[in-house]
Amino acid sequence: MKRDPHYAKRSSQKMSFRRLIHLPYIPIFSAIFFALMIIYADNIISNLSPNSMAIRSIELLNLIPSNSVTESINITHPPAARTHTATLLPPQNSTREERIAWLMKNLPEFNIFQRTKSDERFHDGVVEFFGDSNCRTRFFMTWLLPANQFGSRELICIGSLFKAHPSGCLLIISGSMDSTQGNKILEPLIEKGFRVVPITPNLPFLVNNTPAKAWLEEMKSGKRDPGLISLGQNLSNLIRLAILYKYGGIYMDTDFIVLRKFDGLTNTIGAQTIRDTSLTLNNAVLVFEPEHPLVYKFLEEFATTFNGNKWGFNGPFLVTRVVKRLQFNGNFTVLPPEAFYPVDWIRIGRLFRSPRNKREAQWVEDEATRLDRVAYGVHLWNKRSRSMKIEEGSVMEKLVAKYCAICMGKSGSRDEMSE
Repeated sequence: MKRDPHYAKRSSQKMSFRRLIHLPYIPIFSAIFFALMIIYADNIISNLSPNSMAIRSIELLNLIPSNSVTESINITHPPAARTHTATLLPPQNSTREERIAWLMKNLPEFNIFQRTKSDERFHDGVVEFFGDSNCRTRFFMTWLLPANQFGSRELICIGSLFKAHPSGCLLIISGSMDSTQGNKILEPLIEKGFRVVPITPNLPFLVNNTPAKAWLEEMKSGKRDPGLISLGQNLSNLIRLAILYKYGGIYMDTDFIVLRKFDGLTNTIGAQTIRDTSLTLNNAVLVFEPEHPLVYKFLEEFATTFNGNKWGFNGPFLVTRVVKRLQFNGNFTVLPPEAFYPVDWIRIGRLFRSPRNKREAQWVEDEATRLDRVAYGVHLWNKRSRSMKIEEGSVMEKLVAKYCAICMGKSGSRDEMSE
């Protein structure tokens, strides 16, 4: 296969490529093989600790045949989000032509597509913020919803980030939060001395000199179908890749509660599920150096295969497709689900519920201990759990009490944030 110029350019840097998956697939013994794989994988996971996770991930992934991640991965999706940025939600039950017409009509109102600040001002603002000598770790989040939807759940997660990384710096890529209202919402963090700043995205600047530049130009000229999925969701998928490619650092979703430092993680992505013969990655947490070749490949895939009609196609499925196509070769690490996704979206509700008897109370204690032992954090799957309250005695209550730097109360509601 012909290598792209970007890979050729960086090959002189003598990057260390590792093959994480290399066992051939042997159909005759597949049933026996995967039975043994599940038993052995369970043993690995039960003895997993964050300090050994990078090594263990290689052992775990080596058990999976190299052709086991198919181009079309069938997994059940979380239900659609209950809230969207209204202006970024294409008309439902519309045709391709109707959606393109909608985008062209509203494009002048969509500030995210415009250069709202000069390239120099945006870049200088980012560099100046992260240039603080006290800023040890750089974090990014995106928020493309209205500021009034940024609530206690998001503050809890950011509070956990700073509990684990008090010397970290967080840049929130958001036009709505880069406002008087947004700064007011972030006051509980700022008053504690934590370094968090919202900044309006300059998307044309971020995708410049990347494959995604052509995608943006085609979208703005009416040559691309925005699709039926919230355009905000897909733009978030793009922005996280572009910001990491340009500046490097750690991206995480606003519904990810951090349980420990990310020290030692570089060029890392996490698996969401390892089930039978399939493996699915997720892009809710990404840790990469600037101009990393894998992130370039992600941007290339976004630009060339964009599909706005399939949930996850430009997000989790995208990173899965690319890593599978590379046969897991590269200077990056894939961590097992316990690292970032120790509870799947179907079971996330259990973390929020009060125990109803002694058996459930013991499960709460055991689960909190397990998460503390094996996970860097917990993705809360807001599409599923946003309406759930943190009940007394629940696992979530324990996590909030232990890991949130600005939380005083048990439920995590806004009036229980520390003042």
